[in-house]
Amino acid sequence: MNNRIESRFAALASQGRSGLVTFITAGDPHPDATLAYMHALVRGGADVVELGVPFSDPMADGPIIQRASERALAGGMNLRKVLALVEAFRRTDQTTPVVLMGYLNPIERMGYEIFASAAAAAGADGVLTVDLPPEEAGPLHGAVRAAGMSQIFLLAPTSSAARVAAVREFANGFVYYVSVNGVTGEKSAEATAVLSRVSELKAATGLPVGVGFGVRTAAAAAAVALTSDAVIVGSALIEIIENANDVPAGASALEAFAHGLRLAMDDTRAAA
Repeated sequence: MNNRIESRFAALASQGRSGLVTFITAGDPHPDATLAYMHALVRGGADVVELGVPFSDPMADGPIIQRASERALAGGMNLRKVLALVEAFRRTDQTTPVVLMGYLNPIERMGYEIFASAAAAAGADGVLTVDLPPEEAGPLHGAVRAAGMSQIFLLAPTSSAARVAAVREFANGFVYYVSVNGVTGEKSAEATAVLSRVSELKAATGLPVGVGFGVRTAAAAAAVALTSDAVIVGSALIEIIENANDVPAGASALEAFAHGLRLAMDDTRAAA
């Protein structure tokens, strides 16, 4: 079953390019800003938009993304409103994949089948639940796949062969490789260490591998792009949003930053 994620990664592979996956938190700094920010990132060159579902008790997010969730929750953002934002995005963008990234509790409260059906109807293409291990993923996986979406999992430098095999059983779309031990935005990815691990994971899973949790600059993105199927950037974008004076300024800055990442990644791949 193909969806926009699989189609996008197939197109990138045929072009010899690494994808740019951009993460922002839905509703940050307020609900009216997110749609403009999503479109700005696409204009800047984002291949996939990860839309964070704000949650009060995150375990993988560093202070930057935690603050984004706090701002979004204070503004009244919730899971149903996130889906409404995806639906609004789809009115003018039918091609850019959207991945919902967050934690299991809001989905459990809504109900797996209700969530999966509503998310797919809104135009979401994938779901990544940070705190759902593959050993417990069966019920949500069934609902997500029945709705035609991909279920995406995290793997880390410390993931065992058994964990990689468990992820392979359920994962589709791509694998999100957490390039550093720790939370988002706290450390920088080491390109040399990423190289060998990405190769291992691609061979073991048969899926594209995106690298995140430590990519904050164009130079870092370019280095990671040499060996990965996608570069995932989040905290650096949230900082831009946090420091913007208003939504137009934030959108302009996000577009420019994404464009810089995209150029650096493409130039490095072309020169390799």
